[in-house]
Amino acid sequence: MKGTLSLRRNADTPLALQPVSVLRGVGPQLSEKLAQFGLKTLQDLLFHLPLRYIDRTKVSPIGGLQPNSEVVIEGELRAADVVFGRRRSLVCRLQDSTGVVTLRFFHFNRAQQAQLVAGTRLRCFGEVRRGSAGLELYHPEYRTIAGDAPLELEERLTPIYPATEGLTQLRLRDLCSQALARLGGESAGLADLLPAALLPDNSSRYALFDALALLHHPPANTDQGRLACGEHPAQQRLAIEELIAHQLSMLKLRARVQSYAAPALPPETTLSTQFSAGLGFPLTGAQQRVVAEIGRDLAAPRPMLRLLQGDVGAGKTVVAALAALQAIAAGYQAALMAPTEILAEQHRDTLSSWLAPLGIKIGWLSGKQKGKAREVQLAAVADGSAQLIIGTHALFQDEVVFAKLGLTIIDEQHRFGVEQRLTLRRKGFDGSVPHQLIMTATPIPRTLAMSAYADLDCSVIDELPPGRTPVETLALAEQRRSDVMQRVRAACNEGRQAYWVCTLIEESESLAAQAAEATAAELQLQLPELRVALVHGRLKPREKTEIMAQFKAGDIQLLVATTVIEVGVDVPNASLMIIENAERLGLSQLHQLRGRVGRGSAVSHCVLLYAPPLGRIAGERLRTMRATNDGFVIAEKDLELRGPGELLGTRQTGDLQLRIADLQRDGHLLPEARRAAENITREAPQLVEPLLARWLGDRDQYADA
Repeated sequence: MKGTLSLRRNADTPLALQPVSVLRGVGPQLSEKLAQFGLKTLQDLLFHLPLRYIDRTKVSPIGGLQPNSEVVIEGELRAADVVFGRRRSLVCRLQDSTGVVTLRFFHFNRAQQAQLVAGTRLRCFGEVRRGSAGLELYHPEYRTIAGDAPLELEERLTPIYPATEGLTQLRLRDLCSQALARLGGESAGLADLLPAALLPDNSSRYALFDALALLHHPPANTDQGRLACGEHPAQQRLAIEELIAHQLSMLKLRARVQSYAAPALPPETTLSTQFSAGLGFPLTGAQQRVVAEIGRDLAAPRPMLRLLQGDVGAGKTVVAALAALQAIAAGYQAALMAPTEILAEQHRDTLSSWLAPLGIKIGWLSGKQKGKAREVQLAAVADGSAQLIIGTHALFQDEVVFAKLGLTIIDEQHRFGVEQRLTLRRKGFDGSVPHQLIMTATPIPRTLAMSAYADLDCSVIDELPPGRTPVETLALAEQRRSDVMQRVRAACNEGRQAYWVCTLIEESESLAAQAAEATAAELQLQLPELRVALVHGRLKPREKTEIMAQFKAGDIQLLVATTVIEVGVDVPNASLMIIENAERLGLSQLHQLRGRVGRGSAVSHCVLLYAPPLGRIAGERLRTMRATNDGFVIAEKDLELRGPGELLGTRQTGDLQLRIADLQRDGHLLPEARRAAENITREAPQLVEPLLARWLGDRDQYADA
């Protein structure tokens, strides 16, 4: 179903999949408009659910009207006058036995003036607002009432659909009603694909068609509060089916990837023992547990698909190094991909210091590499002399050919998305695919882990290395800026170092944030005795590397930076962080930034500078940062405040494509959806493709995984 031209009425096509052109009033032009909006079949119309509802089933007494409510009212016009104020308007006073309300029309013609005169009885519908003359309805819909004959009221709530230019509410209501009428009573009209035994109790009483019919035409007595929240059992019936379909898609992806062969990489103790001895610190119990889990996966002849979660500073890089050593010891290459140059460089420096003494050759690939340097690195990757290759997204470009890739490690997975994760898998060797380890320092709430990462096994480093002290966090209004500068001066004079993080690179009239360049100049002026430097994303890689090396060596006392230092920067002597305009950042990003301090044994502090007044969500973020250093608590709060879309980022969110279910609201359904998907895959595999076709259609991003 790639376009309207491929949709033809066919006796063999199930009724639900017949094109919208079979409906009354739908010609080629409207078909094209509907197709552009994603509505190609009758089934598409049925699953195009209302955003909200209007209640036109009862007349409200004028004396009981409340602002911001949509109401039907009836009464007699007591006056109608053209008023000349800032805007010319027709002002009418409508009265019933309980009170009087104003109707105001800014756009009117002579025919309306002639119709809206004192003594006329009207029924109106509109939104009640506060106005200069008390409660008012602006441009209400209205009908005149002739004589004593009452007008009939609606029997059901009126749906308001997602719409676009050229598709009115009246047209959408008519088309959805036609689709319901055509499919109603047809035993094969819309297949109910889920066995009742798989449905949770609160939704099992609704057959699929009955749930859809109720949501398009809710009876007057339907609980509107539950409808508005998405918690009505009819909505939950659809949400559980969509979540099951999504889980099936992830299971399908996992099964397809694991159907390939992968190199069996047996454990090897010599290199890992030498590596551990050279670290100078023991692994935590959590690190040892995770290393064992990964080691077992690597030794198997099917691809490892594992997500490694660990809070800021939990020691994921050490675990990644041991995984890479297992691949290298077996004669294979390992590749580590990071989302930014600065993080990739940090990994290169850290891993080189650990692995070069063991004789491991490190390769380096970044997007900014040019000419001879790039050719040399590509050749080393292709002939196998580079055993561990570190880089950015440049690693999965077509020109990069690995000699014998056995393991890919992806850091900060949420910055990439599923597609890029799968692209590295295609860099396999001799018909096999490499094992894959996905790392993130942004703890993933349980509901997101069960949905966006449902195809992966999960390991968690839930223990910080000994000696780490929790960072003390406080929030200060920007009026205390001079006090904060004195705090920076005192810390640096005691031999410590500090970060000052800004949210912009250069001045912007449209945003009130302090820019990094202006801030660096200001701080150098106010703190002339300190060595201040500036780092941001527009610097050349060599300049960034030099500045970071000087900061790590202690030659720079105060580093002014944009959020490029969010991940990967490890300077144990830095014990103070100032984050400007902290109210502009999400919780997970604030937590990542705070994780740059507290990496040594000294007590560290993080100051969140904000511009008052704080909004509700910004205030919640700052209170959460002050209350906890636990990344998983912060991740759950971030999901609550921002939702999955922002938390995952646009690339990963695009992979989810949920139409009806909501991960925050319906997270409690995920365990049932997972169990149901596994049962269907095992006991009723014939239902898998119909469910995927219904809910993902040609959006099934895993079809070519």
